[in-house]
Amino acid sequence: MPSSPAFLTHSKRLRKSILAALAKQGFRTKGKVVEYPRNLTKDSVREMHTIAVAHRRENAKAYLQRHESRLLGYIANGEELDPSQVQPKLVLVKPDTEQELLFRYVSLHWSIPVSSGYGRRLRFLVFDHQNGKLIGLLGLGDPVYSLRARDEMIGWDADTKRRNLYHVMDAFVLGAVPPYSRLLCGKLIAMLALSNEVRRCFRTKYKGSVTLIRGQRHSTGLVLLTTTSALGRSSIYNRLRLDGTDYWSSIGFTQGSGEFHFSNGVYGDIREFVEVYCNPTAKTAAWGDGFRNKREVIKKCLSSLGLPPDLLYHGIQRQIFLAPLARNGIAFLKGEEQRIRFYDRPATILSDAFLARWLQPRAARTQDYKDFDRESYRLW
Repeated sequence: MPSSPAFLTHSKRLRKSILAALAKQGFRTKGKVVEYPRNLTKDSVREMHTIAVAHRRENAKAYLQRHESRLLGYIANGEELDPSQVQPKLVLVKPDTEQELLFRYVSLHWSIPVSSGYGRRLRFLVFDHQNGKLIGLLGLGDPVYSLRARDEMIGWDADTKRRNLYHVMDAFVLGAVPPYSRLLCGKLIAMLALSNEVRRCFRTKYKGSVTLIRGQRHSTGLVLLTTTSALGRSSIYNRLRLDGTDYWSSIGFTQGSGEFHFSNGVYGDIREFVEVYCNPTAKTAAWGDGFRNKREVIKKCLSSLGLPPDLLYHGIQRQIFLAPLARNGIAFLKGEEQRIRFYDRPATILSDAFLARWLQPRAARTQDYKDFDRESYRLW
């Protein structure tokens, strides 16, 4: 470990900044012991994320603010939504397009900081064809490699997981925007994630691709989706059932670890410190010479500063959900079957089922969606 005056000065200043930033979010440290905020509710979880969300918005402001008035045009006023005429349309987001700007802008409204996704990415917007307004968004990315509840549910051994994790993606953002969110349209997005159209987009984009780490070439498709609820237990995925079919199933909770509480202005200083004083420990040349990920950067920094590694455990347990896209999806992933028997779920059929089961009954019970003014959605 370096002991130069520059290192000592830098480390002392950074240590103080990290502890101050964590204290603002409700964390306390006593020696090597981390004290989490107690009796967390959904509102208190939102409050813990406030600083990180504000930091992301501030970083995006210089680029997106000048587009905001135009992008707000995609958000419906309540009076522009006719529940009897809603026609969901799934649109793949392509790079450097208006849709990509809209996806980025809407993501900033989430009450927790939205990741950009890891590795492979598929992003979708769902529009209402009747008025051209946005209903919601869906972002899929590479899953985390180690997720105990998922791995135990599938029954993976180490080699089979390395071979078949390719067929899994994680929904890193999924939900509806107002006023559609007031008509339970988050459930619509969760159903459309399982559609034939999403599977086909995955196959088109990644068919025949070679994996970076193992150098394998794949030709089969997307078999399983996972996601974690933003605020503990979820109201979107729970009881998402039709005709005896559970579209998403709860398989447990995360251990409460992550990095969001460092994404509040202090991470840039952490990264700068680590690049000067620490060495990356990537396990394979295929990842390059740098640090593997954000977590490795933070762990290196905490260790160098003498701070407890438990600071990576923020204590917010998120409910984990899993959705097979094939009848034998779990058996395939486990290596017990070789031929995938996909569900046939056209987006139009899923949309019609949602409208009949959830949206129309909700619209008959409440009309608070009519009061929504898109100006209230403005960030800057």
